[in-house]
Amino acid sequence: MISFNKTLLVMTMAWLVSSATAIAQSVDTEPNSEEDGFWETIFEYMYKDKKMKHNADDQSLKGYKKVIDLTGTWKFQIGDNKKWSTTEIDDQSWEEIYAPTDWENEGFNGYDGYAWYRIHFDGRKLKPNQAYYLVLGFIDDVDETFLNGRLVGRTGRFPPRFRTAYNSNRRYYLSSELINFEGDNVISVKVYDEYKNGGIVKGNPGIYLSEGSENLLQNLYGPWRFTRSNSKSFIEPDYDDDHWDVLLVPGYWDNQGYRSFDGTAWYRKSFDLSFTPNPHEDYYLVLGRIDDFDITYLNGEFVGETNDHQSFGQSQSYRTIRVYKIPNGLLSKKNVLAVKVKDIGIDGGIYSGPVGIISENEVTRMIRKTD
Repeated sequence: MISFNKTLLVMTMAWLVSSATAIAQSVDTEPNSEEDGFWETIFEYMYKDKKMKHNADDQSLKGYKKVIDLTGTWKFQIGDNKKWSTTEIDDQSWEEIYAPTDWENEGFNGYDGYAWYRIHFDGRKLKPNQAYYLVLGFIDDVDETFLNGRLVGRTGRFPPRFRTAYNSNRRYYLSSELINFEGDNVISVKVYDEYKNGGIVKGNPGIYLSEGSENLLQNLYGPWRFTRSNSKSFIEPDYDDDHWDVLLVPGYWDNQGYRSFDGTAWYRKSFDLSFTPNPHEDYYLVLGRIDDFDITYLNGEFVGETNDHQSFGQSQSYRTIRVYKIPNGLLSKKNVLAVKVKDIGIDGGIYSGPVGIISENEVTRMIRKTD
């Protein structure tokens, strides 16, 4: 009974602060670090019991097709060395470990701390014009993941400001520039476990194709600019967003440093057009699924929005694939997308693909594949 009362107290405190935070977020300012710190404390208390069931629906793989299976034997080494992320390291002498499972089940019972996983795959199984994701499953507690020595994602926070992310299904976009399509590639995963079970513990590890991405004329996956500020000036093509944060799209902002944030935020993406538009053909902007509402601008002009005006728990907007027709003549050699996103609860952001520009001839087929 005592444990229940403590949990109830924490949840009540969280609700009270959430109400105050919602009011504060209506002001055109950035939330402060003290607020973030409080929410991290709340989340740490609520999630510290590792008997809590993993949320298998956290990052649904609907719309993704596994093309390389990474379930099985990985190379494994206890400790921490930044050189272990690189392609130059010879990992043949490392221990072998099965993933996914607790590393305690693989002979490392009682170990808490840092360790690295490594695995190789053949890039000749992938095609350069498609969008791929590395799915690792659930990692207990924190990870930092590399492809061929380049960082592709991190979830949670390492000490000294430790924050567990054991209940988050890792899914990281693999930029085509990082993949060796001619042969060997190496995935390196730095893992930190604070206590109890550790490692790549659960899920369906693999490299996945984002279905529909193969039909995109313009691929808009990857880094976007992001801010929690709110200003009408953000739609202007010449607005300077260099001071904004960088987030990977698609992906929940909660898994990229904004776990406690509900409210309004902006994304921006500058890109050079990779195809020559046919003046007699229509084109569509595809933004995948967004949690929850969006208003989208291209080169300063409104192109679409999705908002069913329902409340948290009732709204279904987060399930809707955003497909907005691009007005004729609006695309140019250089372009800027600005997307205002409002999250009304739990996870938020542009969280699922495909993301890019597609021709009218392909849009129906693409939506059917991702439905």
